[in-house]
Amino acid sequence: MGGGLALLFAEKGLEVLLNDPSEETMDGILSQAKDGGIGDRISEYKDYKTLCKNLGSPKVFLFSLPHGGVGDSVLEGLLPYLVKGDIIIDAGNEHYSNTERRQGKCVTKGIRYVGMGVSGGYQAARRGPSMCPGGDDETLDMILPLLQKAAAKDQKGNSCVGKAGTGGSGHYVKMIHNGIEHGMMSAVSEAWGIMVWGLDMKYEEVGDTFEKWNKDGQLQRQRGTFLIDIGANICRTKKSNGSKVLEEVEDKVVQDVTGEEGTGIWSNEEAVELHIPAPTLATAHFLRLASADRAQRSRVKDTFGGDFPPQKLEVKDKSAFLEDLRLATYAACLTAYIQRINEIEEADRMHKWNINYAHVLQIWRAGCIIQADYIADMLQPIFAKFETKDSMNLLFEKSVARDLEKAQPSLKKIVIKALEGNFVVPALSASLEYIKYSCSLDLPTQFYEAELDYFGKHMYDKKGDDPEGKPETGKHHFEWKAA
Repeated sequence: MGGGLALLFAEKGLEVLLNDPSEETMDGILSQAKDGGIGDRISEYKDYKTLCKNLGSPKVFLFSLPHGGVGDSVLEGLLPYLVKGDIIIDAGNEHYSNTERRQGKCVTKGIRYVGMGVSGGYQAARRGPSMCPGGDDETLDMILPLLQKAAAKDQKGNSCVGKAGTGGSGHYVKMIHNGIEHGMMSAVSEAWGIMVWGLDMKYEEVGDTFEKWNKDGQLQRQRGTFLIDIGANICRTKKSNGSKVLEEVEDKVVQDVTGEEGTGIWSNEEAVELHIPAPTLATAHFLRLASADRAQRSRVKDTFGGDFPPQKLEVKDKSAFLEDLRLATYAACLTAYIQRINEIEEADRMHKWNINYAHVLQIWRAGCIIQADYIADMLQPIFAKFETKDSMNLLFEKSVARDLEKAQPSLKKIVIKALEGNFVVPALSASLEYIKYSCSLDLPTQFYEAELDYFGKHMYDKKGDDPEGKPETGKHHFEWKAA
């Protein structure tokens, strides 16, 4: 993504100085710049001293690095050449705690350090990504005009960049974005599997269905539901020999295991640490992990003497079934948003980042993977009034609740049909369960709590004796069996 961003900023009229340990990478960027008529705006430097000597004042750096120790190494190498007022924008998918540690190290030297999530993939990095910076207000005010030049634009022409909040909030919100992304991707992929294996639909027909979804109803877009849009394109794309590219793609998602991707793991860890139920991503993530090790799945299949292949579905009204599938997919996408906004709110409460939800929604309007116009339009009036709300839990909002109430019967039908036909639908089924237990006051955890009290004396609250229902230790214990 770094090369794409370098070319993008040069295209916007800025002078860009490159440094990368790979000369081949820099040569490739310089060649693209020359071909694009912007070769005079990009130059390469092989060491930090020369790089810094040729930068203006204040020096502005934009990192596009793997998460982890690489960022520390680069910062250590640069520090001898930095002076008060210089600015570093870390645009990698970094863990927010590393960002805040580096901010703490830099602030004592008067160096400004911004953690900025960048979304949209390598294509958006070249043409205009979504940008999510976090840091102190003064520094963000200084860099926003620069970022607005390069950021994606929504349908009204507004830049999809804004102040996420202070500290490491920029990288935290980007981590949450990726959590939503993983849940949405799983739901869309599960819908694709039902259409291909359950309804025996050809890829072209699935592509047509995705295109229709993208034009009508809750998954529609003026510029996106991005994942539905690219889904239609993926289903139709052919190689030069006429075969579909999708036909040769193996069912492995390996980025979590190989270490390329950390945000999904961190997002799950954060949900558990913050006590936020977020099952849509959690179960989607487990599917990713299971998919990564195809060799293990093959061995298990041999041990079982076979697998549980999806069955052809008996559907009386295909059009009605596809409408149910559309609503089910939408419901899962919406629950992914709900769960992760709850995560942001709790983290903000803990870290005191002063998250600007209106800016966050604008950041997600275009250029990013979770771009979904209908959802964004529904959330706009809610997020615009975030400062007056006692909670950002979207399940408290009538507009959101109405949409889930409307979609729940379709989601239930699809999950039942899918389970009967042996389809793998973790995100869809987890989203259904989430809707059910989120508004229920009669959960089977009544029995769970009794068992905890039985063997562990963990205490419980009595029915009718707990009007507020807060997550606090109960006041009662019953001696179920003498010790």
